[in-house]
Amino acid sequence: MKAVPSASNSARPATRNPERTQQRLFEAAFKEFAAKGFAGARVDVIARRAGINKRMLYHYFGDKEELFREVVRRKLAERQTWVEAMPADPRESLPYRFDLALKDPHWIRLVEWEALQFASKPLIDEPDRRSAIETAVERIASGQESGHLSSEFGARETLLAMVALTWFPLAFPQLTRLITGKSVLDRRFHAEQREFLTRFGTAFAPRSPGRARARPARTSVPAAARQTRATRQKTAARSTLGNGVYNSKHGQPNA
Repeated sequence: MKAVPSASNSARPATRNPERTQQRLFEAAFKEFAAKGFAGARVDVIARRAGINKRMLYHYFGDKEELFREVVRRKLAERQTWVEAMPADPRESLPYRFDLALKDPHWIRLVEWEALQFASKPLIDEPDRRSAIETAVERIASGQESGHLSSEFGARETLLAMVALTWFPLAFPQLTRLITGKSVLDRRFHAEQREFLTRFGTAFAPRSPGRARARPARTSVPAAARQTRATRQKTAARSTLGNGVYNSKHGQPNA
């Protein structure tokens, strides 16, 4: 006669946790996309890394493109939280941005893959990403209006410069090593770069009244310079015609 299993040792169905499963999928997908880009990433590899059946991946995200969208959305939301805690003073915000880049190298790598695989084509989830960029630009403009940032430069140019200064060394580690002689993994390089960014941040800080400098008009050319340039052009034209060289403006033939 078979023994009846007790309640303590009877088999129970495994409890599902959709949120935990999706989080594992997100982490696995983020690493796979960062390592191989959107085109090179494989859904079966992501599912295996997450420890789930591939059908579950399709159940939660539909297809690879939707999974990529979800990765980008979650990363943008995460990074937005970090940006909101960013100091207003550029002498503090630049080192802060650099530390964020050190903390999130997979994101930088993913963006590099996009540059290679998408080039000038529309990006996946581009409208939402443009919105995130606009929020960052507005934050720069607000800092300029409040006097925390110099208004000598445009808000977009300032943001681009700040991203370049803090991302470039990690995005191109081989050039960083050739230029500085140090690895981007070297803690000494991290300390020196933070110090450099702290000092360089003064370029984005508002100038004191005594140091205020007027911005020259982009299209203005001093009269003396215009006269000198005109003289050089006339001299060059006479020399060209005198030597018998073809001049398309005056229709002169070659000698």
